[in-house]
Amino acid sequence: MRISDIQRCEVRPGRLVEWRFSPATVAAAAGLPTDPRPPAYIQESHIRTARSVREDGLFVPTWIGAAFDLPGRADLGALERALHGWTLRHETLRSGFRWAGDDMHRFTLDGRNVSLRREVVGDFADADTLARYLQDRFDVAADALGWPNFLYAAVVRDDSTSVYLAFDHTNVDAYSLQRIPDEIGELYRADVAGRSPAGQQVSSYVDFCEQERADADGIDDTHAIVARWREFIARCDGRLPDFPVDLGLRPGGPLPAQQLLREPLVDADAAAAFEAYCRPYGGSMVGVLAATSLIVHQLGGQPVYRTVVPFHTRVKSAWSDSVGWYVGGAPIEVPAAGDFDAALAAVRAELQANRSLARIPLARVLRLLGADFRPTSPDLYSIVSYVDTRAVPGADRWSEQKVYGLLRVSYGDQVCVWVSRLHEGLWLACRYPDTDVAYKNVRRYIEALRDLVGSVPATRRVRTAEPTFS
Repeated sequence: MRISDIQRCEVRPGRLVEWRFSPATVAAAAGLPTDPRPPAYIQESHIRTARSVREDGLFVPTWIGAAFDLPGRADLGALERALHGWTLRHETLRSGFRWAGDDMHRFTLDGRNVSLRREVVGDFADADTLARYLQDRFDVAADALGWPNFLYAAVVRDDSTSVYLAFDHTNVDAYSLQRIPDEIGELYRADVAGRSPAGQQVSSYVDFCEQERADADGIDDTHAIVARWREFIARCDGRLPDFPVDLGLRPGGPLPAQQLLREPLVDADAAAAFEAYCRPYGGSMVGVLAATSLIVHQLGGQPVYRTVVPFHTRVKSAWSDSVGWYVGGAPIEVPAAGDFDAALAAVRAELQANRSLARIPLARVLRLLGADFRPTSPDLYSIVSYVDTRAVPGADRWSEQKVYGLLRVSYGDQVCVWVSRLHEGLWLACRYPDTDVAYKNVRRYIEALRDLVGSVPATRRVRTAEPTFS
């Protein structure tokens, strides 16, 4: 799935239609008792961060979403039933949070009380005007501090219909977004054809939240995972890690606006060759992190590259088809290496040693550490993420369906990099502070990464196969 902002995901003119929960559904939610299943730590941290930033006087939209095309002028009744059925399938979409003082409490609608309201917004003749409208609409409808906090939309034309879905992050992660085009597309096609859709009931992310939180609350500040994070943060000067290059930011300055770079990195042949070269060390994820460690050392001069690596927490097959935010993080520290192979070995060793740390939510660890981590930015730290999406159902049709994963780019002082393996090759998206210095250094990082990924296979030497990272 190509990651983009709404301005560059091939928005085209047409008639805009929206769906969100009906007034009856919203009224039913208002009278619900508390659901005893708590928020996940990552959900609570996200919402508290949004509230903290809002209290500082800045509205920072952070929604994410998906876009894809259906052929021809869509049957809006069938599409509405598909969207409704998909919403019922995933319980987290029917669940939200209320404040009681400084405590968050969950509420969850029964599926029988869920209905959607369709509204025809109107015809848009200009793509830029439509993209601006969609962004502004999603900013309000998918706000972390509101509920409902997602919106479905379609732009209908004679030759095709573009479907857009925007969510607050508490509802979905990247893998959830990747499955949307195939899941909703199958529900739609089945309805139009008058057949039962493929697929089955899925496990609930709300149930996962309860289990994960119980496990996390079972540890205290003497746990080995907490000790490892304590040591890591101490070596980061008491903070979570930044991207270690000059971003042109003034210490203590206001939260800067951000920009997004998104582009192909290398083609399918180069991506396959890079994967083959890195496979003895664990594959392309290890390779991208190793390459980054070398490049940021060249750009910033830091002797050790420290970062938090995102990992999915779908450790049981029961969660594999579930929509939710199944993400944890593990810290790694990679000393400056003399060459790429040495960096590969160092990253592999760090991941093998530390991946288990991702099973305890970082928000729980920070609470146990007792440090003042009152967030002032929507991103607690910088990331470099790698995901191979080729096995996702329907991924081979993404290009023809104009499938995109959507990011809202607004404000933030961190650098977040996403590298995705597609059937067409590697795609890169990078969100960074909007300064001339940051642009120059991020551009240098991307070009160096492209050069390294493309040149490593040509310099491969014979070596003994080593155990892979798992």
